Amino acid sequence: MRTLCLNELELSIVKKDLIKQRNNGIIDKEVISWAESIREADRIVIAAPFWDMSFPAALKNFFELCSIFDVTFKSDDKTCYGNCRAEKLLYITTRGMNISTGDELEQATPYLKALSWLWGIGPLEVISAQNMDYVSEEEIEIRIEEAIKNGLEAVRSF
Repeated sequence: MRTLCLNELELSIVKKDLIKQRNNGIIDKEVISWAESIREADRIVIAAPFWDMSFPAALKNFFELCSIFDVTFKSDDKTCYGNCRAEKLLYITTRGMNISTGDELEQATPYLKALSWLWGIGPLEVISAQNMDYVSEEEIEIRIEEAIKNGLEAVRSF
């Protein structure tokens, strides 16, 4: 099992120079290591807060860096297909507003489903504690406990 904490990683931003390097087959060895960890994982768990209608940009940046041809995905003459072996993806989040998974205002889930398709990862399951910004401390604790309960139930079959 490998745990990656984005706050501890040196994440390059995908810009012109990085794209040029990638197009010439030059990819940072540490980034390849992250992508290989994703490719080889049996299960993937992502924990991130709801941020600007999705998740923090650092997480999207991490996904962009790890989306490496011949590592996390491949292609033929017609389409891309996944190269990862993970059977499931669990996304754990908190949301300050009362926006549910699947709501058109919640954009993390559609992105993670698309990424799961590209990388060949199995189904996505979401656990969220929502409307955390507009309730009492007591209600926050109740919602966190409920999310923990749901999480423990989810991992039984995860």
